[in-house]
Amino acid sequence: MKPTVGVIGLGLMGKPMAGNLLKAGFPVVIWNRTRSRGDELVQQGAKWAETPFDVAAQADILLTMVSDPPALEEVLWGQAGAGKGALDGLRKGSVLIDSSTVSPKLEHLVAAACAERGADFLDAPVTGGDWGAKKGELVFMIGGEAKVIERVQPVLDAMGKKFFHVGPNGAGQTIKLAMNLILALEVDALAEALALSTAGGVPGEKLFEVLQSSMGRAPLLDIKGPLILKKDYTPSFPLRLMHKDVGLALALAQELGVQLPAGAGAYAAYSSVKENAKQDLDYSAVAKFWDKK
Repeated sequence: MKPTVGVIGLGLMGKPMAGNLLKAGFPVVIWNRTRSRGDELVQQGAKWAETPFDVAAQADILLTMVSDPPALEEVLWGQAGAGKGALDGLRKGSVLIDSSTVSPKLEHLVAAACAERGADFLDAPVTGGDWGAKKGELVFMIGGEAKVIERVQPVLDAMGKKFFHVGPNGAGQTIKLAMNLILALEVDALAEALALSTAGGVPGEKLFEVLQSSMGRAPLLDIKGPLILKKDYTPSFPLRLMHKDVGLALALAQELGVQLPAGAGAYAAYSSVKENAKQDLDYSAVAKFWDKK
């Protein structure tokens, strides 16, 4: 019999991840702050739980996929005066997998809390975007013990195409923040170059055409470049989340005594666009920073 998997967080990533677990035949228990996000999954066979505590109490393996550190803290430790969180529902011998993008420091706290309850923990953030989540082709960066990864590998295989064991707890988040810093910088650099080209009287399409045949070509730019040219900023990976991730990377760098001058510059551009946005945008909308110039 397959283990019961609990899923907390049914956003752009969590909902399709839960859907793929159902397709793979796992019993799935779900919870989300906005209950309507789980309706379709319930119709597909998932069981709704009333609280994060209730999800954890029913799960052999618990997956969390929420937006930011405060959201993770709330579902795991509970809101003040609003009952227990998922950590208190964990059964001895169960496994908590956190696929949110948060700080390594927070994951160390979660790992310690799991150990106190006789549960195992993996920090396992992902890359691949919402399309990767829908197709079950995510890539996991995992911090934790190899023997725990072996136990949950069938669950990971149902949601992703590859995983990397990158070190102990916290290492997964370190790699994810470094990865997202690169992605943020790549898109910011493309947007800057397009602004420069356009200001010089050369259409951005011409720059992009040459870029496609140069050493500067990158798969990410293949995807984001045409969207920037069309000014289509429909969120695949929301700017608000990339802004949060670059901020986490800068905070980690400060803790470690590492200077990130390019990261700080990109963060300023993302911050400006985020502050002026009136709707949810993809992070490629950092190109809007130059629209006002």
